[in-house]
Amino acid sequence: MTIQYLGHACFLVEVNNCKILFDPFVSGNPLAADKVSLEDMRCDYMLASHGHQDHVAEVMSVYQHCEAELVAVFEVSRWFAQKGVKRVTSMNIGGSAQFDFGKLTLVPAAHSSSMPDGSYGGGAAGFVLQTPEGTLYFAGDTGLFVDMQYFGERYDIDVAFLPVGGHYTMDAADAAIAARWLKAKHVIGMHYDTFEPIRIDKQQARAAFEAEGQKLHLLSIKEKVSF
Repeated sequence: MTIQYLGHACFLVEVNNCKILFDPFVSGNPLAADKVSLEDMRCDYMLASHGHQDHVAEVMSVYQHCEAELVAVFEVSRWFAQKGVKRVTSMNIGGSAQFDFGKLTLVPAAHSSSMPDGSYGGGAAGFVLQTPEGTLYFAGDTGLFVDMQYFGERYDIDVAFLPVGGHYTMDAADAAIAARWLKAKHVIGMHYDTFEPIRIDKQQARAAFEAEGQKLHLLSIKEKVSF
């Protein structure tokens, strides 16, 4: 699988001949807005972990560009369907569905959720993708919570995407504990440096992971890695 970082919590993953875009947010990101284009976000599927603006800002523009299918919790998908997104799959926590790339399961995230207009956004979610090329866990915005130990027992996680910026989510120290619980083979950090409250010391963040016997990948905008 190939993973490209597009800033904040936005990633483009190519797996099993599918392109999957996570939490599309570029236009309001000062680190990515002049580097990432709509064409860079061309995909088959969009996965939105919750309704906050910094995770769904580009859903409409990406849909209009390439008619990607949106997969999200019921309230998020319904909100975008009412805005004109015709290709949506509504799911909820604990549910699974089969897609071209493999099996997708929605898992809890310890966070809030509301839509850009302030309306109810349902429960915040994470995603587990079980594909022929490996299993990915996208935590979404979350604090550390003990269910992550179960995720590590239930799934053989190859790549975990974990927030490390603190303030609105867990910080690197808590994310390092999460990585140990998850038993992830590779960990990619997200939700950091975009705005002042979530700016991090990258050396300290990596050291926190090393203390837990883990390695943290902090990617540059548009950097690609393959696992």
